[in-house]
Amino acid sequence: MKSLEEKILKEGRLRDGNILKVDSFLNHQMDIKFLNEIGKEFKRIFKDEKIDKILTIEASGIGIAAIVSQYFDFAPVVFAKKTESLNLDKDLYEAKVFSYTKKKEYVVRVGKRFLNKGERVLIIDDFLAMGCAAKGLLELVDKSEAELVGVGIVIEKGFQDGRKILEDMGVRVESLAILDDFKDGEIRFK
Repeated sequence: MKSLEEKILKEGRLRDGNILKVDSFLNHQMDIKFLNEIGKEFKRIFKDEKIDKILTIEASGIGIAAIVSQYFDFAPVVFAKKTESLNLDKDLYEAKVFSYTKKKEYVVRVGKRFLNKGERVLIIDDFLAMGCAAKGLLELVDKSEAELVGVGIVIEKGFQDGRKILEDMGVRVESLAILDDFKDGEIRFK
């Protein structure tokens, strides 16, 4: 998605440790007009698929998934929660997820009544690096006996192993922008 690459080059900032900050439009402040273009692109990519649910992980994926939902007949968005809460159902699917950016392991949870056997699920997330979040979400889909349609990623770090790990598991991975590297403080795309 050329417009996404241009926006990353214009507004993205690099940090130590291969961290790309896109918080001005994607995961802190959200550019809704631009996210609508992202939603349309995911619809174009998955146009032949029936989608019953969109699954993401809190917090950065929620806004993106909500926008994407409107292009799939407002399929409900389910997000895996990282923290325990009194208002969570007791009957949950759980999976462990290691956060690359926070260097911390989480247990993510989804109420069993929100992912059901046979439902066709599209996973949407902001970044793909090592595939940890996606693998945790895949585990939730597997436990629910729902059917995975694919994984839609806004920005993939193509120089890390996430895509290979997921594709080796037989997962369809579709990324809108794939970073090649950050050599000499410069962002390069595949």
